[in-house]
Amino acid sequence: MATELTAAQLRAYDGTDPSKPIYVSVRGKVYDVTSGRGFYGPGGAYAVFAGREASRALGKMSKDEADVSGDLSGLTDKELGVLADWETKFQAKYPVVARLAADA
Repeated sequence: MATELTAAQLRAYDGTDPSKPIYVSVRGKVYDVTSGRGFYGPGGAYAVFAGREASRALGKMSKDEADVSGDLSGLTDKELGVLADWETKFQAKYPVVARLAADA
């Protein structure tokens, strides 16, 4: 497994190909969320995050496509706290498999 993925490479792990794992990036860490396929796979409640950097959307508790990014600018302290809680949940539940390339 690559230790670093670009955003374009990450998109290939969005759950649409059942032979590939499903990845979600949070603060640049790429997690293998395949065990949560029911949530992150096609049709799942969090499918919009699959194959993407989801930090902004998680902090804002948003499933709006426009919020699915790693841009944390303008987030409130409360939103950053929500993101930190999500990050803790991901760390406890899913393995980190790569880092997202800085230019992603």
